[in-house]
Amino acid sequence: MSKPYIGRFAPSPSGLLHFGSLIAALGSYLRARSQNGKWLIRVEDIDPPREVVGASDDILRALEAYGLTWDDEVLYQSTRTEAYLAQIEQLLLKEKAYYCRCTRKMVREMGGSYDRRCFHLSEKLNEGAIRVLNDSPVYQFEDKLKGLVNVPLIFAEEDFIIKRSDGLFAYQLAVVLDDHYQGITEVVRGNDLLDATCRQISLFKILGKDEPDWLHLPLASEKVGFKLSKQNHALPIDINNPQKTFQAALLFLGQPEVELNSDISQMVAQAVLQFELESVPSAHEVLI
Repeated sequence: MSKPYIGRFAPSPSGLLHFGSLIAALGSYLRARSQNGKWLIRVEDIDPPREVVGASDDILRALEAYGLTWDDEVLYQSTRTEAYLAQIEQLLLKEKAYYCRCTRKMVREMGGSYDRRCFHLSEKLNEGAIRVLNDSPVYQFEDKLKGLVNVPLIFAEEDFIIKRSDGLFAYQLAVVLDDHYQGITEVVRGNDLLDATCRQISLFKILGKDEPDWLHLPLASEKVGFKLSKQNHALPIDINNPQKTFQAALLFLGQPEVELNSDISQMVAQAVLQFELESVPSAHEVLI
């Protein structure tokens, strides 16, 4: 018997919601609702230097303006730090993680992939970044949209960081623990996180936890290799008149238009009924 579907959208509060992030939100929402599943929101607020004051609330208001209503309470990663720390302590105790003082420049000089030199030190370090001992490398995985995805060795085999040298928890650790904690059965997100998936699958295996299914959506790009993002100063979506942008997002995902309605919730309901995963483009990026 299969588990009830639970999906999620996990924005970082580093800026306002733009069209590219709307694609990820809408795609994950339509997928969850078309499976009669739950759709959860998780705010990934564990990187204070990158966060914008008030962005979390602005993102939630934008989702509401587009009729993307979520189930249960919003989970803020900043409330989960004790769980992250406890897991890291267990990994260190079992010698499945270790401290590392190597800089990014040093890793580049190693050829771009970390060579475990700190793990092999005769006298172990007790400070610095913390890397997981990746004894479960993943070289390929199945994506619900793209099929079999092959992973570059540089990503598959590396002992990646789970806690940064500045004391902040790394994305890979937090996302895996939270997806397990929330019971996520399928992760729907953009292709920019495709390579990170292999590391997350490795971590699920290392921790002995069941991994979710994976579904990566095409990136919205203004030109090849230039995706819409906060770093690229993508404009925020219009939350006062969402209908036109909602239609554009549907078309981007290969879905038919819905009837224009002043009540956005009715447009969303029709989009759910019409949703077909097979119509979503499997390309890495789509120009807009």
